[in-house]
Amino acid sequence: MSLPGKLRIGCAALMLACVAHAAGPAPERFAQRAEVADFLDQMASKHTFRRAELDRWFRDLRPEPRVLALIAPGADPSARSWRRYRERYLDGSRIAAGVRFWRAHAAELASAELRFGVPRRIIVAILGVETIYGRNTGRFPALAALATLAFDYPPRAELFRRELEELLLLAREQGRSPLAFRGSYAGALGLAQFLPSSYRRYAVDFDGDGGIDLSASAADAIGSIARFLSEHGWQREAEVALPAKVSEVVALVSSPRSEVHEIPDAVVPASARPSKPVCRMRVGTDPAS
Repeated sequence: MSLPGKLRIGCAALMLACVAHAAGPAPERFAQRAEVADFLDQMASKHTFRRAELDRWFRDLRPEPRVLALIAPGADPSARSWRRYRERYLDGSRIAAGVRFWRAHAAELASAELRFGVPRRIIVAILGVETIYGRNTGRFPALAALATLAFDYPPRAELFRRELEELLLLAREQGRSPLAFRGSYAGALGLAQFLPSSYRRYAVDFDGDGGIDLSASAADAIGSIARFLSEHGWQREAEVALPAKVSEVVALVSSPRSEVHEIPDAVVPASARPSKPVCRMRVGTDPAS
């Protein structure tokens, strides 16, 4: 090999070594941790998984640091304002994509509305917010993401440990490896971004092909969203929002979620109040909103 070639190889090796040193040691494998071993034992005894199979799936699985970074609450409260939200989600390209999706799947949307009572516009809007109609369903390995949150994120460890259990059950029911699932950093899957538990309980085969696929079937996603809302108390043809006049004092002291009887008459007249708890949303255009 010529000297220039050797120099190039040597420089490349040095660069790789520097990158590896800067990145630090790789996170410890989940399989090396006692609490993970206990979880796998429970999966084997409770759901009759073969322990060797579980060990194979978790053998090389490591925590995902980026998952923890993304799920951490933001330091800037204004990031959750309606103004910021509107700017992000009500843009021209997303609206145009929604129109195209509605036209392409008009029959499925009409069928879902007829069967479950959920308006087409609500289903289309949810799909637009969640994944821009399938454009961004997430690239995180779902098993690693959920394991990271289940064992390394104490604030919601119980929830995500249940979802990790549900993912393993979902994979078995669909005849797939749990390593094959991709989703959001929180383990949400498909066009509708259902967590595994919702996938198993509420997803429907709406295209009639004999299987449920929320990643590849827009029809299944449409029907599943409609069923999810229906099962959670959606009222056919009921109002989804009511106008209200809120003084600055009320806006400052009211909790975001209030029981109906706690709302002053000056805000929403008694005759116009819904029968369920409500969520207050500030929709003004003021920059501080």
